[in-house]
Amino acid sequence: MLDPDIRRVLDGTSIAHLASLLPDGAPHSVPVWIGTEGDRVAILTGPGTRKARNLRRDPRVALSLTPADNPFQPVIVRGRVVEWLEGDAAWEVIDRISTKYIGGPYSRSEERHVALIELDRQIMG
Repeated sequence: MLDPDIRRVLDGTSIAHLASLLPDGAPHSVPVWIGTEGDRVAILTGPGTRKARNLRRDPRVALSLTPADNPFQPVIVRGRVVEWLEGDAAWEVIDRISTKYIGGPYSRSEERHVALIELDRQIMG
């Protein structure tokens, strides 16, 4: 279950930094838009991006972010991708996330998927 304080940050407009593992085991970190879907964390990505390839090969992930109203309070979560959404199911989540960041739906110019992350660890410092 998501901690309510952490959910508030995840559902805000902070940019998260997602760390995944490259094929050689080295870390790969990128900024991502983030949201929640039930008790899971949702991120969007192109199907052929490095992060998507990393997460499909090894679903372990770490995310860090800070609340927009308190940049000195870190939120760190770890977990694994347990489900991928594509098509209409993905676009419903993508548009909800996009609306909170840019005020409207995401462009349909490129294919996008949603990775749903089940959390193993959640820390708010």
